[in-house]
Amino acid sequence: MDYKNLIKTAMDYREKAYCIYSNFKVGAAVLFDSGKIYGGCNIENASFGATNCAERTAIFKGISEGENNITAIAVVGSFTDYTYPCGVCRQVIAEFGEKDTKIIIAKNLEEYVVKTLEELLPSSFTKDDIDKKI
Repeated sequence: MDYKNLIKTAMDYREKAYCIYSNFKVGAAVLFDSGKIYGGCNIENASFGATNCAERTAIFKGISEGENNITAIAVVGSFTDYTYPCGVCRQVIAEFGEKDTKIIIAKNLEEYVVKTLEELLPSSFTKDDIDKKI
């Protein structure tokens, strides 16, 4: 899989971030099984609990358009260090992805690491767990 298009899309969305409180821009791009890519940025709020991460913004855009299975997601925050998804975003990725869903954490087009969801959120709690308990 060529990750550079996904990373480039995340970088473009990073520039749209509304982060007047933290001044920390984050962009994300999600590739769904359909082949479509949805991008998102972090959107802060004076009531910090109402802030939404770039990953969830991109995922929710795709889900609201009828997508339902994430193939890969790229995340770009700092250009000098890797910016990993927070715990809430990892859980949302688990809701719409699989254990082998690729998570690309990039500084730029040349410097990135690729992890699986299982590596970032081992033994995650998913809808399959709920089905087992009912």
